[in-house]
Amino acid sequence: MRRVSAGRLGEKLAPYVLLAPFLFTLIVFFGYAFVRVVYFSFTNYDLFSKPEWVGLRNYLNIFRDPEFTRAMKNSLTFMVVVTAAQTMIALLLALFLNRKMRGIKFFRAAYYMPSVASSVVVTLIFIWFFQRRGVLNYVITRFQEYQVILALFVLLAAALQFVVVAWEKLRRRPVAVFEPSFLLLSLLVSFMIVFGLVRFGFILPREVAPVDIIWFNTTKTWPDFFGALAFPIPLGAIMLFNIWTTAPTFMLLYLAGLQDIPGELYEAAAVDGAEGWHMFWKITVPQLKPITFLVVTMGLIGTLQMFDQVAILGSQAPRSSTITLAYYIYTNLFPSSASPRVGMASAAAMFLALLTLVIVYAQRKVLGGENDA
Repeated sequence: MRRVSAGRLGEKLAPYVLLAPFLFTLIVFFGYAFVRVVYFSFTNYDLFSKPEWVGLRNYLNIFRDPEFTRAMKNSLTFMVVVTAAQTMIALLLALFLNRKMRGIKFFRAAYYMPSVASSVVVTLIFIWFFQRRGVLNYVITRFQEYQVILALFVLLAAALQFVVVAWEKLRRRPVAVFEPSFLLLSLLVSFMIVFGLVRFGFILPREVAPVDIIWFNTTKTWPDFFGALAFPIPLGAIMLFNIWTTAPTFMLLYLAGLQDIPGELYEAAAVDGAEGWHMFWKITVPQLKPITFLVVTMGLIGTLQMFDQVAILGSQAPRSSTITLAYYIYTNLFPSSASPRVGMASAAAMFLALLTLVIVYAQRKVLGGENDA
């Protein structure tokens, strides 16, 4: 009986023993820290003297601080643009990589590589990428030189694809608008025609001055026609970098969701005469709704709390052009040449936590929960 009782007691204690490291970390490094932040947000504290209770003064002061207002605008802009872009790009990449084709494993590994690389190392590479004589300005310059040739190539390929597909449909053959074999043929024929026109001098690249866009050391905004909604160019550079590094992670989630969709749904839709676009909107998108909810939620939280890339790339740009709420909290807590304002940083941290909670809750009401499919 004692052995049985001891065995049962061990079974009951085993989960708590396994959870002990996680619970310890959660309680000490998150629970205790959260309580301290709440307390410090109502005090005037500089890490050296005794905290002085000031009530709601810190919360009022952060909204009077123009730097906080700029950081909030940058954070919200960053959240909307990056979350929307990385979600759409992740879905498109997943749709492409879900195909059965030779070498697909290589493409999956190549697209996922930015997510597993060191964030600091990749950020330093991107600093060189966005230099005034860097890769991006060079690519834009070449695009301006060859934009007429590229436009002719795209229009010619689209026209050939339309003609071939229309001809097959007139012959009452079932064919998709973007039939891969026809698309490859259209691209190949278009390339040969355009190459011949360039080779024999019928069309030539334009002569343009080298593009000299200043990506970091500037306070200019883009796009100017958006008025108050325009964002600083340095912040836009960080957006591009963040989208490139985070979209592959969400791509894996979408890829797992696509592979979990029953093939019978597509087969039944094909029997009813549905084509690729209808299948995407009526089957793929609804079936991926739980994944989309997860991706958007993770994107909202990650973009609102984004810090490391701003801390590294922001050193190359004016502070007002790149500052976010997370970086505002950090610079108030660890200023370079002033006394720490722990109370202001704590109040801003509490506001960021509340803002994140409200936005995620609103997103849940709009998109529905994970179980709403």
